[in-house]
Amino acid sequence: MKKVLIGAVIALASVLIYRSCADDREQKTILEENSMLIQQELKNVSKLIVTEGHFAEVYNYKDSKELFGPLITAHKKALVVVNADVTIAYDMAQIQYEVDEENRVLKIVQIPEPEIKISPDFEYYDVTADYLNQFNASDYNAIKRNVNASLMKKIEASSLRSNAENRLVSELSRILVLTNTMGWTLVHENTPVENVGQLEQILD
Repeated sequence: MKKVLIGAVIALASVLIYRSCADDREQKTILEENSMLIQQELKNVSKLIVTEGHFAEVYNYKDSKELFGPLITAHKKALVVVNADVTIAYDMAQIQYEVDEENRVLKIVQIPEPEIKISPDFEYYDVTADYLNQFNASDYNAIKRNVNASLMKKIEASSLRSNAENRLVSELSRILVLTNTMGWTLVHENTPVENVGQLEQILD
């Protein structure tokens, strides 16, 4: 009777151990599958998001040079009309992240900065210059620098920047939905991200 009882206990223990190992293997498999699915989704959103816009600028350039002290002043001026195509791009392939399979955490380490490209077309009107103060390369470079700085201010104040950020949030929200659905946690700077509003705050 003892032998039968001992045999039953051993058999039961073996079944429990087998089931425990099988459950562990199954859990590990699920975690690996989830991790692969999340990383695949990250690859799917790893694309270039481009938002385009157009800006116009009218710029008056003036320069005066004193010759022989204040006795003689040489002037030059130009009216510059600028039409500029602008793109704001986020390279999603540059997102840095870490996957913690054991704790089911996807950590966003770094989000790429926007790449702002300005392609201006300059047209010069009413270009006049005194003989002793002619236009040269430094004048044209100064005009380009000033126009680009002015255009950058317009871009920052326009809806183009916010539209680009909204598109970025839209792509990141796909990752948020996936992690929530699979029971994972999306984290940025050690703070769990639970909704789209928090994604928007990341970019502020």
